[in-house]
Amino acid sequence: MKVIAVLNQKGGAGKTTVATHLARALQVSGKSCILIDSDPQGSARDWAAVREENPVGVVGIDRPTLERDLKSIAEHDFAVIDGAPQAADLAASAIKAADFIIIPVQPSPYDIWAASDLVDLIKGRISVTDGRLQAAFLVSRAIAGTRLGNEVGEALEGYGLPVLASRIHQRVIYPSTAAAGKTALDVELEGDAAAEFLALGREILGLMA
Repeated sequence: MKVIAVLNQKGGAGKTTVATHLARALQVSGKSCILIDSDPQGSARDWAAVREENPVGVVGIDRPTLERDLKSIAEHDFAVIDGAPQAADLAASAIKAADFIIIPVQPSPYDIWAASDLVDLIKGRISVTDGRLQAAFLVSRAIAGTRLGNEVGEALEGYGLPVLASRIHQRVIYPSTAAAGKTALDVELEGDAAAEFLALGREILGLMA
C-alpha cells in the first residue's frame, strides 16, 4: 500500500480539502484508497460522518504511532493521510509512514515562511531513506486571474523541493460540498474543480510509478 501524506503545520492551507479530494480522485481513477485522519480535531472524520455510505472510507489515527498503526489497516492501493497542524510528533510519524508527501501552500509569504520547519523534517527523512521518500509543494487556494500562484511557485523552489505542476484554486464548491460530506468529483465530475484534482491524481501517480 502506497502512502501519500498531506502535511503543513500551518492551519488554513487546505489540507483536508486536498486530502479528501485526492482520495476521491484516486478512486475515480480506478485505485482503491482509504483516508487516514491524523488530526485530533477530526475534520476528515466529521466530513465522512455527514454522508451515509461515503465512498471514501476514513480511519482516525491521531497518535504518533501512525507508521506502525497503518500496518493494521486493510490493504488498499493507496492511503492518504490528512495531517495535523502544529503537532511535530504527529507530523514526524506521518513523514515516516509516507512514500510521498504533498505540502499544500497558499500563495502568501507567511505560508511560504511557515513551511521551513516542515521542510527540514522532510529533508532529514529523505536523507535517511536514500531518496526513496518523495515530497513536493502544491500551490493551494490560488486565486484565479492573479499572478500569485506562479510567484509562490518560484519562491518555494528556494527550499530545494519540487513544486507540482497542478494548481488547486479557491472555489466555493469546496466548502459547499464538504458540508454535505461530498467532494467536487461527486457533484460536478466534468467541472473545473474535479479536473484540477484528477490532474493532481495523475501527476502523483506518474511521479510514484
